[in-house]
Amino acid sequence: MRTIAFVTQKGGSGKSTLASCVAVAAHEAGERVFVIDMDPLASLINWSKARGEQDIAVEAVPAGKLKAVLAALEKKGVTLAVIDTPGADDAAMMAAVKNADLCIVPARPNAFDLWASEKTRKAVKSAGRDYAFLLNQCPPSQQSARVELGVKTLETLGGMLSPLVSARVDFQEAARQGWGVTEIAPSGSAADEIRTLWSSIKRRLNKSVAQRNVAAAGKAKKAA
Repeated sequence: MRTIAFVTQKGGSGKSTLASCVAVAAHEAGERVFVIDMDPLASLINWSKARGEQDIAVEAVPAGKLKAVLAALEKKGVTLAVIDTPGADDAAMMAAVKNADLCIVPARPNAFDLWASEKTRKAVKSAGRDYAFLLNQCPPSQQSARVELGVKTLETLGGMLSPLVSARVDFQEAARQGWGVTEIAPSGSAADEIRTLWSSIKRRLNKSVAQRNVAAAGKAKKAA
């Protein structure tokens, strides 16, 4: 099982919307997906209730039980766990970071989000986990100086996922109705972005897991 966590120490960056849409896209691509909502606002719990389907399970999990829940999910055959976290530097966020194979740090193209991204990066790096940035809620043209500055800033901090995710109405409608954008408007631009994003996440995730396995094997060899 692989685990991704959407983390940032800034609210309003779109973590819950991204987590739900990526979970749906991964499910459509054949993954057995389980979503963990660690945010007290319970946005994904409410999303699941609006969805009314049993195809993607969503559960609220406190920080102290996260490790055990992930272990149980792996035994049940879940292939992808998606964790949504609070927009704050607290125990829930750090528990998610420490148990994730890949931490995804979304940021809007503004100074406050970019500053928060640097702080989040330091927290993730101190925990020894892999991370990648994602520029979210960009103007659809993706050509503004603000977006270009955001790209350059995040590139200097670490790897970026592609593509840039635009601010589109489909994301709002999908969240409201309990769907992913790939379901509510399968042929739309937002759906194309999320499918491409899942492919980018999957590549980065597989690389991260492979590198960790190699490192673990090296340590075991030395110990022997």
